[in-house]
Amino acid sequence: MQTIFGLEPEVWASIQVLAFAVLFLMVLILWIKFRKVNKRYKKMMSGAEGNLEEILLQLQEAYRQTGAASEDQGAAIRQLQEQVKGIKGRVGVIRYNAFAQHSSDLSFSLAILDDYKNGLVLTGIHSRNETFLYAKPLEQGRSKYSLSPEEEKVIQLVSEQKGQ
Repeated sequence: MQTIFGLEPEVWASIQVLAFAVLFLMVLILWIKFRKVNKRYKKMMSGAEGNLEEILLQLQEAYRQTGAASEDQGAAIRQLQEQVKGIKGRVGVIRYNAFAQHSSDLSFSLAILDDYKNGLVLTGIHSRNETFLYAKPLEQGRSKYSLSPEEEKVIQLVSEQKGQ
């Protein structure tokens, strides 16, 4: 009797049958796993909302629209920020004694400005018998009317305010 690889033919046939059984078992396991993966793939590719390619295209379009909307909102925010700078929201007042001998601190200068130093300064001069009220418009912190030192001081005070 002839030996194969130094083994008897019966031993060799047993090894071949065993190897075939192991390979068959591995193929069977892989086939079962492939079927599970294939089912999941088909379920993913044909969902209730369409297949994956359509979903990806819809997501891409939604992303593009979101970017455009974000740009529009950014422009609107920048416009609002500029408008806020024009709101006359900076206010300051200084009280003083216009006539040192005759009255207390009943005179005042009130400045109302925006971020560009546009607005007005309102001054009330109080004397013993009467009060005079003056309003002077401001553009960039200047007025075409002469400003008193107190008016200039209150304009400077209001111009230096932060975060209002």
